This record gives sequence, C-alpha cells and structure tokens, in this order.
Amino acid sequence: MFTRHVNVTNNNSGYDVKVGRGLFENIGVEISNLNFKSHVLTPDGLKFAVITDSNVGELYLETCIKSLREYGDAAAVIFNAGEASKNINTFGQILEGLAANKLTRGDLIIALGGGVVGDMAGFAAGCYMRGIKFIQVPTSLLAAVDSSVGGKTAIDLTAGKNLAGLFYQPELVLCDIDLLKSLPEIEMQCGMAEALKTGILRGDDLFKFFENGNARENLDEVIALCVDYKAGVVERDEREQGERKLLNLGHTIGHAIELCSNYEIKHGLAIAQGMKIINKIAFRLGLSSQETFNRIDKALNNFNFDFNLNFKAEELFNAILADKKRKGDVITLVLPVEIGACELKDVNINALPALLELGLMREE
Repeated sequence: MFTRHVNVTNNNSGYDVKVGRGLFENIGVEISNLNFKSHVLTPDGLKFAVITDSNVGELYLETCIKSLREYGDAAAVIFNAGEASKNINTFGQILEGLAANKLTRGDLIIALGGGVVGDMAGFAAGCYMRGIKFIQVPTSLLAAVDSSVGGKTAIDLTAGKNLAGLFYQPELVLCDIDLLKSLPEIEMQCGMAEALKTGILRGDDLFKFFENGNARENLDEVIALCVDYKAGVVERDEREQGERKLLNLGHTIGHAIELCSNYEIKHGLAIAQGMKIINKIAFRLGLSSQETFNRIDKALNNFNFDFNLNFKAEELFNAILADKKRKGDVITLVLPVEIGACELKDVNINALPALLELGLMREE
C-alpha cells in the first residue's frame, strides 16, 4: 500500500491518502482509526451518511454500509449518476437528506463515487452545519488520480462549470484500486486523461507510461505518482494562488468544451481535447519544441481519444468568458513548454479567439 500524508492548513493534522487493494471492505476499520477528539460524539457513537450516485450505489453501497454499521449508525443519500446532477437542486436534496438522517457536527460523511460525487459530497460537508468531517472513497480513475485529493468541491451553475463551491479538505482519502475494475471503458479513458495531464506536469518518471502506452499495465504506480505530485502541489499552494493553477492544464478549454456540448462530452474526454488544443497553441507560439509537441501528441493518441471537435473558436471563447478563473479581462492559460515544465501565461481575453484559432487549425 502507498500512503501519502497531505499537510494542509484548514485541517491541522492533515490527512492521509491511502492507495492499495482490498482497502474498501475494511472501511469501517480505517474510519475507526481517525481522530475525532475535536468533535462531540453522540451517546451511541458516530453516525455515517454515505453520499453516492445511482450507478456506484448498486455496486458498492451494501458493502460500505455493512462495514460502517459495526461502528455506528449508517444511512445513504443517493442521487442520479452523471454531470447533469451536479447542480444546485441536487445539492439541496443532499443537504435535506443529511438533515433528515439527523447528522450532527460530530458525525461523518463518506463520498463514495467518482468526481461528481466527491465534489457534491465535499461541498455538502463544508456547508452542512457550517462544516462536518468527510472522507473520500474514489471509485473512478479520474477521482483517484486527481479530484479526490486537494479539497476542491463545487457544483455547476447554468452559466458554467464549478462556479459555486469551496476549499474543504477531507479527513482521509481511501483509494482501493480494486474498485476500478468495474469501470466502463469510457470512464477509464477519462481517468487516463487526467493522469496524463499530471504526467506532463510531473515529468518523465510518470509521463513515460503514457508515452510508451503501458499506463494501464502499471496502474498502481501511475496512481501513486499522480497522488504524490498532486499532494505536493496542494501543500505548497492550497488555495490556488500560484503553482496549483498548473493543474488546470487543458481545463480552461476543456471546461468550455463541456459547456458547449451541454455536458454530453465527459469531463476527462473534454480535458484530453483541451490538452490537444493547448499543445498546438504552445508549439505554434514558439514556446515548445517540435519534440515536446510530438511527445505529448503521441501520448494523447495512444488512448484513442475522440478529437473530432465540431465547436468553433467563437463558441469556445464565449464559454470561456464564464470561466471562474478569469479575472477581469485576463485569463491564465497553462502552456506545456517541456515535459515536466509548464508555464502560466496571463492572456488578455481579447487575444483568446486568435489563440483558439491556432489550436483548432488542422495540420497541413
């Protein structure tokens, strides 16, 4: 098992990210080892609320509840699977579900699912009673390598993605790689896109798996390296004031693609498309070499992502205007300069359409 402790300011003792196999069936034991001394426990012990979606619930909820009930009362709050549920209405239903199950500040939320579940459950944990503890149990590759670590929580608004949320760190991230066996192929692709993003940022010790096309055969090491990199960035820049912005590689354009598709294009696949476009932009601006461009392009092509994009530069530009990372007339792009060295570049919003045209321009 790989364990990475994450030191963060709004959780004084920090928290562990545990990556291994066979962890999930002992989730009750893992939780019983957590320190809840700062909270007032109910006379009957802890009360647990497992927040999950309709897909994950069918697979893993019964096992989770059974393990938890050895240590306290456990209930479930379930919502319909998919990005379309990541909205304020579902968020309200989750809060009402927590209240109906009489959770107190001394109790615990378990986010059992992929990125959408983690975002929704974390946001609910941060808001319910002004904050109760929660843990992340990622069941998708995307959540395992990225979204479960770092405390970003959010919901989508009509105007754009992740426009309402907060930074709220978990008490534990329990990543059981065995849970990924049930993932459909498209979800594995989505996770590989986020892991590849981390590989471009981290460098050759991780990127080599994507370049050589053997990331899946080395999944345990890939996840561990991704978690280690993300944890380090979060420790140095918890509130995304500087270095953590690098983790948005491919995301500004990717989020625009999601919005333009009315979220019919999944997050990971949109990020892959965003990385394809930003890689071209960096090369055509002369910021990266032909070798770097080719290596990233090859790695992206190794995973059979669909790069047939029907949106025009103007459509993507209008979607980016709603991006939460925009500050006035400036938006920060993450440009891949070398493997292991990306650059933050502030761009005037008026210059963005021309840059998008560069990225969408087909090879001659």
